[in-house]
Amino acid sequence: MNKWFVVQVLSTHEKKVKKALEEHLDLKGMKDQIEEILLPTENVSEVKKGQQHIVEKRLWPGYLLIKMNLSDDSWQYVKNTNGVIDFLGGDKPTPLTDAEVAEILRDLEDKKQKITQKHKFEVGDRVKIVDGVFVNFIGTVTDVFHDKGRLSALVSIFGRDTRVDDLEFAQVEEITDDAENL
Repeated sequence: MNKWFVVQVLSTHEKKVKKALEEHLDLKGMKDQIEEILLPTENVSEVKKGQQHIVEKRLWPGYLLIKMNLSDDSWQYVKNTNGVIDFLGGDKPTPLTDAEVAEILRDLEDKKQKITQKHKFEVGDRVKIVDGVFVNFIGTVTDVFHDKGRLSALVSIFGRDTRVDDLEFAQVEEITDDAENL
C-alpha cells in the first residue's frame, strides 16, 4: 500500500531532485514502488520595474512529497538520489496520515485556482517607509494598487498628515504594534 512521505532535499534543488527521481524509475525498477512525486507550489503575483509577473513559488522550500511503497529498495533509491538529505523521520520514516494528505492536497488545489499576492497590504495597515525621500516615516495605507505594485499612505510630517502617493511595495514594510514600541 502506497503512503505519502516527506523527503528533505537541498533547498533550491527541489525540481532537480524531483526530475532525477522520476527519470530513473524505470531504469532502477521502481515504477511499481513509487507512485507520485509532488513539489508543492503556488503562483505568486509580484511587480518588478512596474511590470506584473506571475512566478511559481515553492510552498515548502527544501521538501518534496513522495507517494510510495516503503521498502528497503525504494528507501535506498530515494536516499541515494543526488540532492536528497533524508526522509522526515530519518531511518524510520513516518508516513503522513490520510487526514494530513487530504488537507495538503485540498490546500494545493485551492492555490492552483488562484494567484497569491506577494505583498498583502490593505487599506488601514500601518507601514514604515524604508526607501526614498520619506525613509523612516510611519504612515497608514490609504490606497493599494496590486496590479501596479504601488500604494499610497498618509504620513505625519511636522504634525500634519500628508498623503504620499506612488510608493512601490518594496519601499515600505508592514509594521506591527509591538514593532512600533521598540
